[in-house]
Amino acid sequence: MRLEPIANPGLARRLAPPALAIAGSFLVASLLALIAGGNPFAVFGAILKGAAGSKFALLETLNRATPLIFTGLAVAVAFRAKLWNIGAEAQLYAGAVVTVMLGTGALPWPSLPLLVVIGVAAMLAGALLLLIPALLKTRFGVDEVVTTLLFNFIFLLFVSYLLEGPLKDPMGMGWPKSARLIPEARLPRIIDGLRLHWGFVLALISALVLWVINTRTTLGFEMRAVGQNAEAARFAGIPVTRVILKTALLSGGLAALAGFSEVAGLKGSLTLDLSPGYGYTGIVVAMLALLHPLGVVVAALFVAAIFVGADAMSRALGVPSYLADIMLASALLMMVLAILLSKFRVVRD
Repeated sequence: MRLEPIANPGLARRLAPPALAIAGSFLVASLLALIAGGNPFAVFGAILKGAAGSKFALLETLNRATPLIFTGLAVAVAFRAKLWNIGAEAQLYAGAVVTVMLGTGALPWPSLPLLVVIGVAAMLAGALLLLIPALLKTRFGVDEVVTTLLFNFIFLLFVSYLLEGPLKDPMGMGWPKSARLIPEARLPRIIDGLRLHWGFVLALISALVLWVINTRTTLGFEMRAVGQNAEAARFAGIPVTRVILKTALLSGGLAALAGFSEVAGLKGSLTLDLSPGYGYTGIVVAMLALLHPLGVVVAALFVAAIFVGADAMSRALGVPSYLADIMLASALLMMVLAILLSKFRVVRD
């Protein structure tokens, strides 16, 4: 038995991986639901109802999808150029830290210019954070998987220090959290009285802009070429190092927008548990989307619906909400296998 490359895989073979991965994850979840004593149809019905069964549930799903769109885009753009950014969690917190530093009264400006400056500064912080591993990769050949992963732990410790020291809210009764943003630094709600904010619209615009960059610009072509074969791209005259550095800046900036939107749009302040792992989940989102920017939106909505619906399902049926984590983990593993089978066929010698 051996694997033989497929020269021109058809549309059906290219679209099969996400469908098979999602179907396989539901099959695994069904078996686990049975083991936990639940009816799989009742479990999935409760998940669907909890994610989209009411106006509040639907808006909460969109809220949860917002940071996942940003981190999914960050991972997708980096992976397409074979820059393995595993540090979106650190870049998210970098954006959140800058949002708090500038949004708690340091710049007493009107709302619109203040939000623009904070958003750009947050993107710059995340971009520079990923630029360090990218420089280590291009100059010294250091594996960016290791450096970006370690940056997650390092930066989270740095955030812990800030929340116990320079950024600690003096009115927080000793709790490790930052001061609250001034009203001018908050992203307005899309619907008054509900939590959905304009960060979701910003995420959709980011996905559209990234799609345009990928498909209509020279940089997008260069990123694809470097991702396909860096040596061939270099031979063709593409500045591989410069493309990787530009990709790092774009990826880190997108991940930082997740921190900006969570603090300015939802939380209003920074705490150590701001992210329940959005940076890592962004990898699942990007892989389910096959690294396509518009597909990232769909994948993020699917993942958010699973998480929000699983919480409601757990309360209604008593089945552990960890079922959602298992579904996503199995979907990622099956996606990797399905992508392999979409590019290679098994041949018997």
